[in-house]
Parts: sequence; structure tokens; C-alpha cells
Amino acid sequence: MPHRIAAIQKATAHLPHPGRMTMLAIAGDSASGKTTITKGLVKALGDMRIGSFCTDDYHRYDRVERKSLPFTPLHPECNYLEIMEQHLQLLTLGQPILKPKYHHSDGTLGRPELFEPQEIVIVEGLFPLWSKLSRATFDVTVYLDPPEEVRRRWKVQRDTGKRGYTEEEVLKDLVKREPESEKYIRPQRAHADIVISFAPVEGRTESDQTMSATILLRPTVPHPDLSSILTSDTRESVHLKLIRDQDGKPVDALHVHGHAAEASTKIVEETIWQHIGMTGEIPQSLGMISETTRSAPLAIAQLILLHHLIRS
Repeated sequence: MPHRIAAIQKATAHLPHPGRMTMLAIAGDSASGKTTITKGLVKALGDMRIGSFCTDDYHRYDRVERKSLPFTPLHPECNYLEIMEQHLQLLTLGQPILKPKYHHSDGTLGRPELFEPQEIVIVEGLFPLWSKLSRATFDVTVYLDPPEEVRRRWKVQRDTGKRGYTEEEVLKDLVKREPESEKYIRPQRAHADIVISFAPVEGRTESDQTMSATILLRPTVPHPDLSSILTSDTRESVHLKLIRDQDGKPVDALHVHGHAAEASTKIVEETIWQHIGMTGEIPQSLGMISETTRSAPLAIAQLILLHHLIRS
């Protein structure tokens, strides 16, 4: 065995070193906002600097095949997680992978695709923080944790609008998925450096769906210094406090108010953008929920992630 390992190391010694590369994981349950955050980040930096893919591509079965199975896509047995782990290790070494492809629009499995790592790689999906091995491949890890009633509403809207399901089918599927969500997906929250929750402000009317954000910054990685944005000019838009996390440990919680005046949130966004060291205007893709709807809390959350990606 040792001689084979040595032979492999010798044979690959001529390959170019990947140089500085950052790996970011964005985990969360279905319809928690993973793709929305990822798309904004990729568009902000451009695909020459940043690449991304979804771990849903590692589904073993297509949508038709899953109908006869006793488990859902949230079960490890429904995914090639060992292959995902191998691919993540190759990416950290700067090596390309031949990645499987799952089409969410119709639930079919496509032809494998060549994925070559860029300066930054974002891996989003249900299982990026599934194992010690997968977690070890990332520089920064994120878990999206909206309130369950918010996530359910988002899932109904998305799956009926983009994936061809009826509302009745989505609600039935949510019930079926719940035990596996609790057992396999939510435990990944404990392994994230950053936990982000988008939720309506308490006390607002049911028709007001404006989202605020709570961003937990765990001391597992260095975070940007936020002291310069926590001023009297920005008090109505952001505040930072020390709270107890679900495990009872203290954690910094940055709250971004969804109803704050645009002028106040603009100061926060521009200050973080400057700290990142970027020039020019803040990319328009940051904060975009749809082509016409923008969320300042989403933009600020994405800017904090950009800080980690560029300055780490």
C-alpha cells in the first residue's frame, strides 16, 4: 500500500498547484434560500472567479423512481454521498470532477458535467455538511435556518411555480419528508460557522412578508470586524448582541431589520463592501430575491459571505 501511495504522489507531482482557493458550503433544508443566496454571489463576482453546484446532483434516483421508494431525497440512501465526498476532496486539491446532474425542472437525471474549480467554489444543497470528511473540505460553512412556516410557504411557492407540482402534492411531500429532515438535515446546523435565518418581523400583519435576517457568527472562524457599521447612523437597520445558541453556547447575533430605511441599510452595505476591498458600485445581483424584488437583509448577509470568500 505505501509504495502505491508514493507512486501516485510522484506521478501527480508535475500538476500545477491550485494556489489560493476558497471553498464555501451552504446547507439547509429544501426551499430554505440556498440557491437564491448562491446565485447572487456568483453573479456578483462572475463565473471567471467563482463556480458553484448543488449536492442534489448526487441523487441516486429520478423523480419517477423515487415514488416507489420508502424514503425521500432527504435520506442518505437516496444520494451518492460517498462520491460527493470524493469529489469535494478533489476540488480542494484544485482538480476537476465529472459531476452528476439532476434536473429540478422535471426530476430527471442528466449527463455528467465537467466541473473545474475556480478561485472560489460554492457547494450548496441538502448534504454538504453531512460528514466529518465533507466538512473538512470547506473553509467556511453556512446553514440556512428560516422558521419552518416560512420555509413551507417558500417550498409551496417554488414547487408549484417552477417544478410542476400541485399544492396538495407539495404539502403531502412535506409531511413525508419531515422525519428525515429532522434526522439528517437539521443536525447539520450544529456544524456551521454561520447560521442565517430570514423571517418576518414579529407583530407585523400576516400580509406583510418583508423579511429581516438574524445572522449567527460562531467563533469557529474569524469574522469581519463589524464595529464600524454599528453606529448611531445604522442603529435602525442593524444591531449586534450576544445570545445563547440552541446548544447553550454564547454566539454573536447580527440582526438586520427588513423595514429599515434604505439610506440606513445602504450605509451598512457600502461599509462592508469597502472592508472587503472591492472598488466600484455594489453588484446589483446582491439582495435580489427575484428580477424585481430586492431585500437589504439578504444583500447584507451575502456581503458578509463575500467578505469571508475574498478576505479569508
